[in-house]
Amino acid sequence: MPPAIHPRDEIIQRLMRVIRRVGYDGASISALSKATGLGKSSLYHHFPNGKHDMARAVLEHLAEFLRAQLFEPLRGAGTPKRRVEAMISTLDAFYAEGHESCVLAQLVLGSARAGFHAPLRMIFSEWIDALADLLVDAGIARATARRRAEDAVVRIEGALVLAGGLGDVGVFARTLKQLPATLLG
Repeated sequence: MPPAIHPRDEIIQRLMRVIRRVGYDGASISALSKATGLGKSSLYHHFPNGKHDMARAVLEHLAEFLRAQLFEPLRGAGTPKRRVEAMISTLDAFYAEGHESCVLAQLVLGSARAGFHAPLRMIFSEWIDALADLLVDAGIARATARRRAEDAVVRIEGALVLAGGLGDVGVFARTLKQLPATLLG
């Protein structure tokens, strides 16, 4: 077999862009092939179970990114406010200031939901747990911290959906700007 045109990480990034744009159900093998620059047979060589394997690889890649760039820093050094600000900066960059949709949200919808429930639940739970731990570090009671963490993730994800639906990224920007006070206030 000839070497891949792009490294695996690049292929997965390209698959992620398609899923972000059209969702799992809308991502045809033709669109995924075109986005990666790989023929359909090459895609199946790399991902034997087709689109399901591709989406699983995207989720695994995303989970690694989120752990390294979001969850670990939330639990890391620095004041709780600085850690929240770092999360906001990471989210703002990752979602291109609200112009990009959320891969997690795209995989929660439609037929993908049942096939990816466990990894989606794991990612959302890790995010909420990391935020709740930060809030406990800030002196907030565990139960309150958990509710605030869940509310923050709801606000972030909802703001992305609303920004896309309205065509107004200001919704996302306002949500991120209010998060420190909402979480730590």
